[in-house]
Amino acid sequence: MSKQKIVLAYSGGLDTSVILTWLKETYDAEIIAFTADIGQGDELDGLEEKALKTGASKVYIEDLRAEFAKDFIFPMFQAGALYEGQYLLGTSIARPLIAKRMVEIAKAEGATAIAHGATGKGNDQVRFELTAAALAADLEVIAPWRIEQFREQFPGRAEMIEYAEKRGIPVKASAAKPYSTDRNLLHISFESGMLEDPWFDATREDVRDMYVMSVDPELAPDEAEYIELTFKNGCCVAINGTELSPLEVMDTLNEIGGEHGVGRVDMVENRFVGMKSRGVYETPGGSILFKAHRIMESITMDREVMLLRDGLIPKYAQLVYNGFWFAPERLAIQALVAESQKHVEGTVRLKLYKGNIMAAGVKSDVTLYNPNIATMEADPTQAYNQGDATGFIRLNALRLKVSSGVHGAEGV
Repeated sequence: MSKQKIVLAYSGGLDTSVILTWLKETYDAEIIAFTADIGQGDELDGLEEKALKTGASKVYIEDLRAEFAKDFIFPMFQAGALYEGQYLLGTSIARPLIAKRMVEIAKAEGATAIAHGATGKGNDQVRFELTAAALAADLEVIAPWRIEQFREQFPGRAEMIEYAEKRGIPVKASAAKPYSTDRNLLHISFESGMLEDPWFDATREDVRDMYVMSVDPELAPDEAEYIELTFKNGCCVAINGTELSPLEVMDTLNEIGGEHGVGRVDMVENRFVGMKSRGVYETPGGSILFKAHRIMESITMDREVMLLRDGLIPKYAQLVYNGFWFAPERLAIQALVAESQKHVEGTVRLKLYKGNIMAAGVKSDVTLYNPNIATMEADPTQAYNQGDATGFIRLNALRLKVSSGVHGAEGV
């Protein structure tokens, strides 16, 4: 009989390297390692050889950057998603894509299970497993960090390093950085270690080398840079007049934004599992895109449509953060979002300077902004009669007057 096959989300770090061998030994299974290239850069170097040496029977390393940008990042930005007013969901939005591809590989390889190295305290375990539930309900999910046998065997990092050394697992045993990172096309996150103290100042000069995608705003160029983003259907299609694919847009904006130190966020957020956690994020390109998109909407989007869509932003962001990308409610909101974006087109000009993203102009052939109507001078169109405001105010004040007459000022 052939052995059971398990598809493992593999990063090549200490945890997933140990998990690969542990799964192989514990389940007497063939382990198929899967790594998604979603913009990690040189972190992918040598991964295939490393996975095979660690015991993988087969390795998939796939470039999913274009799909990530087009089918995940851009739809999310059309929705204006922002979690708890600050987080642009860089890690959250990547997990459903990785899990989706894992499920596809599992089906193609005849695997009976997928596995991941997410801890039992984080959000990623939920995101991976909710995606699997939505796309392949019969597929088993193995989460070693939630298995008591695994936790007893590896109570700390020292035990994992010792295990790796004994089995010849090629893992660098040098001192780890005092924080953990996760990088992709949209952002890089930093958490744990020294950052677990919310009083720790992550802007200090002695931690400048922690950052990867952006220069310290204090060290950014002394001269501002102007940049123009062209939109169609709520998506950026060109930068400074050059047409670009979604992937090229993200690469270009990351480079430009990083040079000016934009897009850094330091926050304490609420995890889905119930605890608060502190995270530091670099999202240079995403921050520029988010700002430009909002400005573009300001002159092209109907007020009531914007109000309706904006009312759904907290729910949409929560769905992405919590792992419900493939849930029917997210798909339903996305359909409304797509409809709202049909006329969001034109060009936005921004000014980048030492960590700041400033509006510097916006124009559109389908603008709803009419300076002749909005002007404080005489209205040549006579589309708005100021005298009409008297009745408008009187009608809106009626219920307030009635309430005041019954309850007095204290009842308001």
